[in-house]
Amino acid sequence: MKAIQFHQAGGPEVLRYDEVPVPEIGPGEVLVRVYAAGINPPDWYLREGLKVMPAEMRPALEYPLTPGTDMSGVVEAVAADVTEFAAGDEVFGMLRFPGFDGRTYAEYVAAPASDLARKPAGIDHVQAAGAPMAVLTAWQYLVDLGHDVPSPFTGQVHQSVPITPGMTLLVNGAAGGVGHFAVQLAKWKGARVIAVASGRHEQFLRKLGADEFIDYTTTRAADVAGDVDLVIDTVGGPDSSRFLTVLKHGGTMLPVFFAHYDPDETARLGISVSNIQVRSSGSQLAEIGRLFDEGKLQVGVDSTYPLSEARTAHTRAAQGHIQGKIVLTVVS
Repeated sequence: MKAIQFHQAGGPEVLRYDEVPVPEIGPGEVLVRVYAAGINPPDWYLREGLKVMPAEMRPALEYPLTPGTDMSGVVEAVAADVTEFAAGDEVFGMLRFPGFDGRTYAEYVAAPASDLARKPAGIDHVQAAGAPMAVLTAWQYLVDLGHDVPSPFTGQVHQSVPITPGMTLLVNGAAGGVGHFAVQLAKWKGARVIAVASGRHEQFLRKLGADEFIDYTTTRAADVAGDVDLVIDTVGGPDSSRFLTVLKHGGTMLPVFFAHYDPDETARLGISVSNIQVRSSGSQLAEIGRLFDEGKLQVGVDSTYPLSEARTAHTRAAQGHIQGKIVLTVVS
């Protein structure tokens, strides 16, 4: 089969379109013919040698590596102990995450059955492949963590904040993968949503339900937003603390990317800070799939590229300002 591999860390140019053996399945696994594979930040972090992670948290990498965690496709074969899926089933999932053994940039993948759910009938394979990591991140932050594993970043188990009608939630980086799902899930729960993104994404986000839009290129959100119950910041970085002032006393800050907050400052403001490490969950994707089928969620697709053009797709990702998700097409 064809798969994308890289034999050393580096830029998009290290990605190669190689011929490799079709994987064998073990107990609890199914063989999936991949129709589309979603691109996520951990894919390029891995390609770059995980430089984004603190040195003490970086695992040793053995090359060659095939990146990718997200995919949608059709079951080809199942292990003898797998009863929930059969050949011919359309499935989607985020495979073996946290970890770097998803290997979804390929024509076939061996997938743990527990990481899969049936593909929602209302979306195609490209949309389904774009969803898993981003929508599970938003779901595990905002709706249900679904496990009791402490975050490796804080050592604490995240406590989801119950979103109730009338609450106000601000999403920074609202047009991206996690952000556009956070907007939709918050609206599904009845919250008022303030979306922060660049101006070209305004109509996209208003169609997804954003009640208020702030163009960060012309307006500082901290200057115009206030009395917010919950901030989900998908951008992070050294300036994340600027959003603390928009939160009301007792509010919650949810950083998706690496960010640091002064504990004395958050204590003085009465603000809780919590984060997660998203984890694979076929059962949660099955719940989320019903929302797709009911039309309560949709997947924004920024762009698609054939599997053979993964280098170009990663180059697009590096340009930023992504609206939704970038997806590799494997079966057209």
